[in-house]
Amino acid sequence: MQSLFKLLKREIRLVTSDHSLLLTLLIAPVLYAFFYGSIYSQKEEKEVKIAVVDADGSSLSRLITQQLDLSEMAEVQSAPNLTNAKYQLHIGAVQGYLYLEKGLEKKILSLEQAHAVLALNTSRFLPSSDLLSTITRITLTAGVGVRRKYLKKKGKGSVISTQEANPVRLNYKPLYNEKGSYGSFLLPGLLALILQQTLLIGLAASMAVERQNKKIPELLQWGKNSFSAILWGKGLFYFLLFACYALFFLTINFNILQLPNRADPLQISLLMGLFLLTIIPMGLWIGSLFKSQILSVQLMAFSSYPIFLITGYSLPFESLPKVVQGISALLPTTPFLLSYQSMVQTGSSLFENKGHLIHLIVLWLFFCALFLWRMKRLKKKQI
Repeated sequence: MQSLFKLLKREIRLVTSDHSLLLTLLIAPVLYAFFYGSIYSQKEEKEVKIAVVDADGSSLSRLITQQLDLSEMAEVQSAPNLTNAKYQLHIGAVQGYLYLEKGLEKKILSLEQAHAVLALNTSRFLPSSDLLSTITRITLTAGVGVRRKYLKKKGKGSVISTQEANPVRLNYKPLYNEKGSYGSFLLPGLLALILQQTLLIGLAASMAVERQNKKIPELLQWGKNSFSAILWGKGLFYFLLFACYALFFLTINFNILQLPNRADPLQISLLMGLFLLTIIPMGLWIGSLFKSQILSVQLMAFSSYPIFLITGYSLPFESLPKVVQGISALLPTTPFLLSYQSMVQTGSSLFENKGHLIHLIVLWLFFCALFLWRMKRLKKKQI
């Protein structure tokens, strides 16, 4: 126990004397969290420009155009003809165009099928999907309203005409992320990735500088030749520091960015603690593979985006190639993000994520064993 606290003090001196480590560990986590968080602070797109070609010129087509313009999602720009609307879409002035055919209202009143052609720029999936859902809702509502009036003129009562005009009514109730916001989906995972990568960079850089300065014998001496003491002596500083960051992210950042957090405070804290414990031996082991601090930092910095892509957060894990799934299963990020997302977004418990929890524990034991084995190799090389 005494050697563990000596190594803790030694690690604090090492970090405070190394400006790159100090910058990475004390400034980068908070700076990145607020910087990237501010990008998605609005979370939802509004006033997406769309051109409307009203070839019908009827009260119904004008109602559709008016309702679309009044919605928060769309900003209507009138186009004189279809050629002009296509040109505006081509140059990027609008994200799509809506063509309301001639005779639209007449066909609907005659209970015939009418067409409203919607063309969208799907190279940007957020504006296209948001516009599609908004326009679908408005056109269906307008069409039902016109048919209801027509049926009432035929002598049918309000209830019967409403039922015949809209026989199947969809009652859509999103349970989580009610507004379908991309920011509310992405930001919780992004904050967790910032926490992980800054921790990995700090751990790898700290261990690499020990090899770079040939301090492994000194490290063993401080740890009284106990590899476990080295692991937890160096790791204790990072665990305490990043546990504070994790608490800061889950409280301050989530509140400022208005992110939903349905997880039980104690259970999400336990998950975060286990995740940090798994990252510590992994980061120290990676750092022990390098003799240059700069090289280890570069590798960890460039690994951020690949790690995020293969963990199944941005794309369903089952849809990844089998080889990628195998590689992803070796990263603590994968089981952590799957359980973390479930707990934060849907309010599930640790017990409901026990499979991911066991996966995380196995990886913790694996990386601990890997680091201890690596230290034995380094002891033989440097002593």
